[in-house]
Amino acid sequence: MDSDERYMREALREARAALDEGEIPIGAVVVAKGRIIGKGHNMTERLHDPTAHAEMIAITAATEALGGKYLTDCTLYVTVEPCPMCAGGLNWAQVGRIVYGAPDPRRGYSMFSPSLLHPKTEVISGTLAGECSALMTDFFKSKR
Repeated sequence: MDSDERYMREALREARAALDEGEIPIGAVVVAKGRIIGKGHNMTERLHDPTAHAEMIAITAATEALGGKYLTDCTLYVTVEPCPMCAGGLNWAQVGRIVYGAPDPRRGYSMFSPSLLHPKTEVISGTLAGECSALMTDFFKSKR
């Protein structure tokens, strides 16, 4: 298994934790030099905070671990394409690389041009997309 799949499985583990808490099942991990330095899952319901997305929580944990606000040498793994708010946060943190699973054709950052991400950020999409997408589909089916 390549490292992108390995770390995406960690993000999926976070997404399942969100699901167990009744949250939209999105998970994220930040990796630096082969080590997870931040992780998070959606906590908008628990915290009553619309900004408590998985990416934002993982960014906060990672910057705290590094003792600085920039994540230029880090990779964020997230199960679903970041929304515009999270893309803005990732831009400000200057995340070097983003790997996401499922696209979000309704609320994803890629709907906007020019990109909301930092110009130097590398993006890889579709990693374990089927598993990531299935979590979301099953969650929303259960709500209907």
